Amino acid sequence: MAESARVEPASPTAAREIAFTRLLDAPRELVFDAFTSPEHVKNWWGPNGFTSTIHEMDVRPGGLWRLVMHGPDGRDYHNHIVFVEVKRPERLVFKHVPQPGMEPVSHETTVEFVDRGGRTEVTMRLVFTTASARERLVKEYRVDEGGVQTLDRLAGYLESMT
Repeated sequence: MAESARVEPASPTAAREIAFTRLLDAPRELVFDAFTSPEHVKNWWGPNGFTSTIHEMDVRPGGLWRLVMHGPDGRDYHNHIVFVEVKRPERLVFKHVPQPGMEPVSHETTVEFVDRGGRTEVTMRLVFTTASARERLVKEYRVDEGGVQTLDRLAGYLESMT
């Protein structure tokens, strides 16, 4: 049985970051594919009640990922993301780069995939440029809850595949 996602303890950049960890009942290669294939990502990305439309997903250093997250309230959240590092099946690093008309807060996300004997421990760490940017997104958008829900949705999606 998969464990619930949890918020990680503080790190040296704790004032600027939020980290989530989840142990998934799926092999690391499959979990990495679920994070890097548009055909998978569209089925689970985002908090509860969200759907995603992926316009582009070029998973390579310098590659662009453009998607729109559709909120349950009907609001669209446009995302412009650039991949910084892709190390299959161990690690992804990508930056949210604000564009005109988008949320003006930038952050870098590191996703690590650790094999745990056929299961996969995923840690998703978001580091914001400032502590106040982090706090604003937690307050206004509940990013802390959204990350847990996103990894929970990934777990459910992976369970549906097996």
